[in-house]
Amino acid sequence: MNYAAIKECDIADGPGVRVSLFVSGCRNHCKGCFQPQTWDFDYGEPFTDEVADHIIELMAPHFIRGFTLLGGEPFEPENQTVLAGFLKRMKETYPDKDIWCYTGYTLDQDLEPEGGAKHTDYTREMLDCIDVLVDGRFVEELKDITLLYRGSSNQRIIPLHDGEVKDIEKLAKGNSQC
Repeated sequence: MNYAAIKECDIADGPGVRVSLFVSGCRNHCKGCFQPQTWDFDYGEPFTDEVADHIIELMAPHFIRGFTLLGGEPFEPENQTVLAGFLKRMKETYPDKDIWCYTGYTLDQDLEPEGGAKHTDYTREMLDCIDVLVDGRFVEELKDITLLYRGSSNQRIIPLHDGEVKDIEKLAKGNSQC
């Protein structure tokens, strides 16, 4: 797997100060995508053990609230094989920090075990580590810059574990800067 970027101090892709990983490779090709260069699976640099170690180290400071995974597309089958183990390591290392993931696929259709177009042997392992999933393709005609943590109104913010996200607006008020 390749990755396009690592943001060490991201305040746009989830609540609080976060470390974010933008993976390469996406078959959605959404019209108006803010980074179409990430559609190419070969774009960027290889995601090596050293890169994974570096991200884990970036998470250590107390002011880092969590980790965000986005792309490209984390749930492309090729990316799932690498990301499942990495997310498990992240959750084991930092159980008190949250993990957010953005996907253009939908939880209740594409990622379903029965007939989901993007469900693999690794999907459940990834979802078990993710606290909040933002799902749905970016739809340019539904773009709304007033939405919190989403680009278009069809996208959903889904807490995957009880009690993780009770009030998205409260989360936004806690969003601090580096």
